[in-house]
Amino acid sequence: MKLNTSPVTQHIFRNHNFYLKRDEQLHQHFSGNKARKFMRLLQEDYSGIDTLIGYGSIQANSLYSLAALCKIKKWKLEFYVQRIPNWLKEKPSGNYRGALDLGAQIIECSNAFGDEMTPAQYIKEIRNPQANCLVIPEGGRSYLAEKGIQGLATELLDWTRYKPNQQFAIALPSGTGTTALYLHKHLKEHNLPVLTCACVGGESYLREQWQELGEDDTPTILHADYKHHFGKLYKDEFKIWQDLEKNTNVEFDLLYDPYMWQCLLPWMDANPDVCILYIHQGGILGNETMLSRYQRKFEPDTSNSNTQIIAR
Repeated sequence: MKLNTSPVTQHIFRNHNFYLKRDEQLHQHFSGNKARKFMRLLQEDYSGIDTLIGYGSIQANSLYSLAALCKIKKWKLEFYVQRIPNWLKEKPSGNYRGALDLGAQIIECSNAFGDEMTPAQYIKEIRNPQANCLVIPEGGRSYLAEKGIQGLATELLDWTRYKPNQQFAIALPSGTGTTALYLHKHLKEHNLPVLTCACVGGESYLREQWQELGEDDTPTILHADYKHHFGKLYKDEFKIWQDLEKNTNVEFDLLYDPYMWQCLLPWMDANPDVCILYIHQGGILGNETMLSRYQRKFEPDTSNSNTQIIAR
């Protein structure tokens, strides 16, 4: 199973020419940045391992990707979450539904073990994984991720060499920032800068994640002109997501990409001689739940727009 050499397409958005690395097309189930992060798990022989243990949000992209990985490897997946809302249990959707369909065992810690214990604490103190188990940190923030991301860096570098007269910068949003960090590590000597933004917990949180991986030289962090709260609905971000699809005919992730573009567009205005090579990191299945939230909140403004057309 070969997961590399995703295509690159060219687009224009808000009067800016940019290129898009289509990692969402790597595989039907196993795609995007999680495919790159977990590629080593897929390709190498983990003798004696039959159970993968992960944790995080109930709608995390990593939940679905780990479920797909375990389906391919014929492993069992245990994924620990703090809580599963009742409405989601009654009507599964998004990454949660997709992971269930792939056979994931999703364990709700708050009901079984008390709210005072986080999933990470439960795994370490109560679950106590044995030698047959492999534990993956939240979001795939692990040294295991470097090999697959290094492969992506090589693909990007090889592609840019076909355009020697153009100056490029790589752009992608960050959760834990693992992909951006390892891309920067393997591209900096080639003068190919990496731009990112802190989607989850602000710049200090992002730098803490990078420190956990032991890297001091880090990508450039861009900021928007407003304070961004992860998972909060922003009308301008919804609009930029709609406009991106309208202009590119590509569906982007609704949770991460809109904020990155809010940060990126002013940078592009200030650096007209640099062409952006944007990394599409997947996450499309999660749009199921995000889109319905946006439609409920902004229904008066979206009922006459093309929102219903782009709903998946």
